[in-house]
Amino acid sequence: MPYLPGLDGLRAIAVVAVMIYHAHHDWLPGGFLGVEVFFVISGYLITLLLMGEKERSGHIDLRQFWARRFRRLLPALYVMMTLVAVYIAAFYAVAREQTRGDFVSGVLYVSNWYQIFVGQGYGASEAFVPLRHLWSLAVEEQFYLVWPLVMVAILRRARGGLPKVGLQLIGVSVFIAIVVAWVYVPGPVATSCGAEFTRGTWTVFGRCIAVNDMLYLGSFSRAGGLMLGAGFAMLWRPLAIMRGPLRDKGRRLDLLAAFGLAVLVYFMFTMYLQDRGVYNPWLYRGGFFFAGVATLLLIAAATHQGAAAGRLLGNKVLLWVGTRSYGLYLYHWPVYQIIRKQANIQMSVGQIVLAMVITLPITEASYRFIETPIRKGGLRATLGSMRRDVWRVVAGAAVVLLLALATFSLFSADPHCVGSVNCSLEAAANDATDGTTVSDSTVTDGAAPVTTLAGQQITTTTVAKVPQPFVAIGESVMVGAQPLLESAGVLVQAKEGRGPEGVKNAVILLRDGGDIGAGTSIVVQVGTNAPMNAGELDAIMAEVPADAGTVFFLTLRADLVYVPANNELLRALPAKFPNAQLIDWEAESVNVELCPDGIHISCNGSAPATFYTNLILDAFGLPAIT
Repeated sequence: MPYLPGLDGLRAIAVVAVMIYHAHHDWLPGGFLGVEVFFVISGYLITLLLMGEKERSGHIDLRQFWARRFRRLLPALYVMMTLVAVYIAAFYAVAREQTRGDFVSGVLYVSNWYQIFVGQGYGASEAFVPLRHLWSLAVEEQFYLVWPLVMVAILRRARGGLPKVGLQLIGVSVFIAIVVAWVYVPGPVATSCGAEFTRGTWTVFGRCIAVNDMLYLGSFSRAGGLMLGAGFAMLWRPLAIMRGPLRDKGRRLDLLAAFGLAVLVYFMFTMYLQDRGVYNPWLYRGGFFFAGVATLLLIAAATHQGAAAGRLLGNKVLLWVGTRSYGLYLYHWPVYQIIRKQANIQMSVGQIVLAMVITLPITEASYRFIETPIRKGGLRATLGSMRRDVWRVVAGAAVVLLLALATFSLFSADPHCVGSVNCSLEAAANDATDGTTVSDSTVTDGAAPVTTLAGQQITTTTVAKVPQPFVAIGESVMVGAQPLLESAGVLVQAKEGRGPEGVKNAVILLRDGGDIGAGTSIVVQVGTNAPMNAGELDAIMAEVPADAGTVFFLTLRADLVYVPANNELLRALPAKFPNAQLIDWEAESVNVELCPDGIHISCNGSAPATFYTNLILDAFGLPAIT
């Protein structure tokens, strides 16, 4: 198989699209489709290589194939992970326990399944996830492990019938696209587990799985692009094409390539992943598949010696980027995270320039001193050359020491939940274990004699609790203000993922436990996590004691498709219930800087939480805190 520079140029377009999307996804909402382009190219090239080896030597040496793949991929990956581990241990120790699972799954190439397992969706806003991008490398590496075994069986049986097998593989890709479209859950879906709103989640072996995230990250659902490329390789072999009737069709292929590029560009500017909490239906209902087909059109022209597409895509600039696309993909995301400290934040132009100033030299050094030497000479030869230079030996020993210290630091950190699934399940478990909060305010409520078996009488005193004057019940937004509210004398019952049913149950627990009673003023925040209906809010009010004080409902601030309707329901409550009033958090929250997700108050210092707390204290008639 000849070297095909046009494919490196196509890789360059793909990696640049992904890097732009990761930096500022409003600039290129569908830039993540660059990963699908990578998948199609990988399926095509790996299948070509395996067929070529079979024809050249009569068999496929699986051991050598896997060794070549490992030499190509693992050294740079482990170097990147080492650098990130050292950075976390030295400069960002708070993230140690949160990233530990990412490191283990990254080493084992199962990052995509780990992220599905903990509910760490591709578009989720996490505090610090420097290895989230490894999900796609995991999908590819799993393909590299399994596909050669499949090809051995195919080449043993198919012999001269490979074009037919190629069409069947493309049919498999169509089948995968149909299954993805069928399984996809449209509309608002649950953002966590443990809440009563579970739309868009499955329970698999007792584990809560977000369906749409699984479709995006899963090895089987994302195998469509790999199968497209593999099937096309059996139909479109560069040298064979130049010996057949298509050898002089280069110009027509250029037109098809232009159309394919136009489709990809259009998709990248329009095919967003999710908007206001709703995943894009067009992406899951054919978007991935048609992006793959457009990539095939570009591959057909880029691999045809008579087409101009290969020469255009193989220009010096795209060639430089394409040959280093693996390193660029590896290093850019951790650098982005180190700069902004949280995923899903739009970076400024200055931050992007800084990221490139850091990423490009690291990528070039990795390509020259790690990837290329090991790929060409092997790991043993590279280590042998290092032993002959004392300074390289010293540098290597220092790296090993730093890695050992960083590894110890990561694995000695206290455990911490990761991802929306893990954290919401942990919060639900803690809530079930802890029960309702018990106050210290008690009064004697009479005494009664009890006769023991020995005939002695003792007197027991029954104690009744005095209702709390101020109670707050809410969800994850309120969790950010819980310490401040409690310091002001408010009893707080808040947890992540809570919905109307959870609020109603909290009211029942606190009421039956004596914390809510005569004169208790209550503040409620509910509706950020899922759509509500009027009956659910009515059910909350029905559980509030008749002699309780005012029930204040906070309106919602979140750019989610169902929040406006939820706010309308909340604003209708004072007209339905004389003891219900509003605190307009939606309007007031514009006066403070919230977290990057536009919802939570736990970022940007203590100002947002203090502002939120004072709104509640003002409604209760309590003095503000500073």
